[in-house]
Amino acid sequence: MAVDELVTDPNLSTVLDASRNTRQQALDLIDHIAAAGPTESVSSETRQDISKQQKLLITNLAQLRGLHRAAHFDARQTKAQTSEARQEVDRLHLELQNLYYEQRHLQGEIAACESYDHTYQQLPLIPLEEFLALKPEHADDDENTLMIARIEHERSEREALEQKRMELLKQKQKLIADNKKRKDDLANLDKELEKFIDAAKPIQKLFDKNV
Repeated sequence: MAVDELVTDPNLSTVLDASRNTRQQALDLIDHIAAAGPTESVSSETRQDISKQQKLLITNLAQLRGLHRAAHFDARQTKAQTSEARQEVDRLHLELQNLYYEQRHLQGEIAACESYDHTYQQLPLIPLEEFLALKPEHADDDENTLMIARIEHERSEREALEQKRMELLKQKQKLIADNKKRKDDLANLDKELEKFIDAAKPIQKLFDKNV
């Protein structure tokens, strides 16, 4: 591949053009000097022409050095910018890797949550059809909202049952207390009757003697 096809930077292309022109000028000058022959036989006009071409070559060489320094400076700047850009790319790549790892971690957490055997899934809720028959206003709810409503309904139902159980327990305790009191009263009555019978025995004996 030709150099012109490899170099696309305008500044470097200028340096290459100047280098080719200066080289060609130097070769032409060498050929001109060689064609002029020995120095002592060179005419004054030829010497002036050679001197003119030498001065022009020196001027072009100085210009070429300046272009070379400028190109070298631009190359250093480009290298520094490339290094900064590479560091930025490396930083962004590292952030991307971190985001990728974080994404994988979050996906794992989501999968773990989705596969987790939640306690609410084990609740003995009433069938969905029965719940919707009782609460038709939840027919259009999404899955989460519907589950929350079912759990809330189950909670309220259990609280109502628990309240009724406590009331029945109080009634039971009252009945037990009443029964105990009656038993105690009957026991006391039995004792009083026994005392009365014991007290009436002498009178009974007296009646038996007089009969």
